[in-house]
Parts: sequence; structure tokens; C-alpha cells
Amino acid sequence: MPEPRARYSPPWADMTIIGIAGSSGSGKSSVAMEIINCLNLPWVVILVMDSFYKTLTPEQNIIAHRNEFDFDSPDAIDFDVLVDTLHALKQGRKVDIPIYSFEKHQREAKTSSLYSPHVVILEGILAFTDPRVVEMLDIFVEADMDVCLGRRILRDVRDRGRTIDGVIKQWFKFVKPSYTKYVEPQRHISDIIIPRGIENKTAIDMVVKHIQRNLREKSEAHYLELQKLGKLVEEQPLSANVLLMNQTPQVVAINTILQNPLTEQVDFVFYFDRLACIMIERALDTIPFVPTTVSTPQQHIYHGLRPAAKISAVAILRGGSCLETALKRTIPDCITGRVLIQTNYRTGEPELHYLKLPHDIHTHASVMLLDPQMSSGGAALMAVRVLVDHGIEEGRIVFVTLAAGKRGLQRLTAVYPDVKVVVGRIEEEGEERWIEKRYFGC
Repeated sequence: MPEPRARYSPPWADMTIIGIAGSSGSGKSSVAMEIINCLNLPWVVILVMDSFYKTLTPEQNIIAHRNEFDFDSPDAIDFDVLVDTLHALKQGRKVDIPIYSFEKHQREAKTSSLYSPHVVILEGILAFTDPRVVEMLDIFVEADMDVCLGRRILRDVRDRGRTIDGVIKQWFKFVKPSYTKYVEPQRHISDIIIPRGIENKTAIDMVVKHIQRNLREKSEAHYLELQKLGKLVEEQPLSANVLLMNQTPQVVAINTILQNPLTEQVDFVFYFDRLACIMIERALDTIPFVPTTVSTPQQHIYHGLRPAAKISAVAILRGGSCLETALKRTIPDCITGRVLIQTNYRTGEPELHYLKLPHDIHTHASVMLLDPQMSSGGAALMAVRVLVDHGIEEGRIVFVTLAAGKRGLQRLTAVYPDVKVVVGRIEEEGEERWIEKRYFGC
């Protein structure tokens, strides 16, 4: 039987969801923005329920353009898609958010991708009407009605192409009755009611402190999980999927040049690129190939092989950029992506700061993950998790690194046993990252 895999959850798994309900024009968006400003964090997003309006039929569309369609009823919201989206975000997966056109009363063909928020603020009139959504909310906030009609007129005329008469007609026919029927009864489940909106600094401060406490507790739990994982695997042998480069005289000689502090930078770059090419060639031996035939210049049929599908690579910045020269020399047409993962030196937690992947990366036969040096394995664990969350099977990921600590390799392969790791040499535990500094000269 295969060994049970170790557990690892990235910092953005089981994220905090804040629900903000209240009447149209009551200041929900302003409260949400004030919370974000007070948090001053890069991983907080506002998810507006308006994005989840159902696409209207041609008959409904005609009614909507006459300002006679009830957009303030729960039936107008596609709660199934909203619930699936929130579930996926809770599990740390990438989601595609619909884009709704208020002028056309239809969803656009394109969507907006969302990945790895630590906090999501769900803002909408009907935020608390579906019990499946309420179940996922960590804290409820309701903004009281305050000059709502005036605010709605300003917003809809300015941003949604409506007329004043049309806005007033909808207000009295649908919006106000909807508030009485659906929104006002939600008040009893709200943890905090914020009258006066963003002027109520005390209530907003309570929400912000609650979120900060949640994030702090998750950060501490994540760090302890990494430590526990290291102790769990430290006595285990290296996985068969760790492919250590044969320490041939050529490889040892190149490593000798690279580790000599007297080596000039131009020579360091030359020999590093040479060794990196050898390693990427070794990684290519792990990818799937399929039979193919070609006709030679002598008109003979040659039975050969070709890659089963596209091959791509993702560099973990900034160190992974060192390997891109060798990558292009070895696979000139290789599609590349990038992730920026940095360790927070205060908490020890790896943080995802930037992500750009090929849109169809989940269809590629193999994805090489490039980082010249791996110590604890924290960044590698997160980078692999990012690829898995974007639909790439573990078995199609090849991690390429010139130097790695044994414990980092053990952690990575304990959590992701199907990932292959091509490693140049095993280095001392906790060795400081130095390769990219030598390569780039700074």
C-alpha cells in the first residue's frame, strides 16, 4: 500500500468571508472599502453579489429595459453558482467570477479570475437570504438605510446607464418592498449592525480587529503545521521521485566552480547555465512522449517520439529566472509563467505576491517548476499547491532545483508524492539562498 500523504494547507485555504447586507444605497460598498483600507493587506477582495445575477431570457430582457424586472428578488440571483464559487475559494481553488453588464442585463462572455484571497467581503442586498451562504460567513455586518434612494439615483444614472424616472420607478415597485420582505428580516442574524455606515468607526474597528485576529491565528497554525511536517518526515528516506543528478566528474567540476567565491560572475553565469541545461534535459526524460514517424531526407521512415502535449515552465521569482536562459536553449518554444513567493520574516509564512500562468496550463503534458535553491520547502509547497489549484495533476509537475536541503525535499514529496524533483545536489540544512545573488550580481 502507498504511504499516506502528509497534509498541507496554504495560508489562503479556509479563508475568512465577511458578509455585508443592507438596502440598496445604504453604504455597503463604502463600508467594505473602509474595512479594506483599515486592514491594509494585499489579499482582501470584495465579491459583489451583482456579478451573480442570472442571465435573462429575451422576454425578461425586454421587461428589464422597461424597468419592470425585479432584480431585488432572490430569484434574480444565481445562488448555486455563488455557493459553488465560495466553496471553491474556501478550498483554496481558482475561480472564475461572472461579469454582469447592467446596460445589457446579461452576463458577459468573459469572466474575471480570482485566486488566493485571505479575506473575501461578500457585499449584496440579499447576502443573507440563502442559508448555504450564511453557513459559510464568519461574521455578518449590516449597513442601515441612510438616504438610500438618493445614493441609488446617483449610482445608477452615473454607472449603469439608467434614467432618473426609471430608478424611481424601480425603487418604489421593487427595491423598497424587497427590503421589507427580504433584507429587514435578516437583521436578527447580523453580528454587527453599522448605522451611519463609514462614519461608525467603532463598529468598523470591531470588524477589522476580528479579521486581524483570524489571520494571525491562521498564520501561527500554518507555521506550526510546517514545523510539524518537518519533524514527521525527517527520519524518512528520500522518495523515489527525487531524481538526484549523477555526480559525474563533469557535474562535480561545475559545482566546484560555482561554489568557489573567487569565480568571476561572468564565469559563474556560464557554468550555471551549462549545469542548468543538463538538469532541464534530465527533467525532459520524465515527461510523457508518444510515438510518431517522420520522413527523412533520404525518404526513409523514422519511428520516433514527440511530447504528448505542450510543455511549459513556471519560474518561482526571483531565483527561478536564473534557469530561464537554460530553458530557452533547451526548449526554445517553451511557454513560461511566473509566481512570486516570499517568506514573511516576521511570521515565517510563505506569501504569494504575484501569479501569471498560461491560460491553458491545465492541458499541458508537463509543467516544470523552476527554483535554483530550496531549503525548508515552504515556497516549493506553496508553488506546487498553486499549480494543483489551477488544475494541473501532481504527476505532471517536475520541480527543478540545483541545490536542496534534505528536509525540504522530504516535506515536498511527503505532501505531493507524485511530483518529480530533479535536484543537482543535496545541500546543508538551512543554507542561505545565495545562487541568484551570484547569478545576477546583486
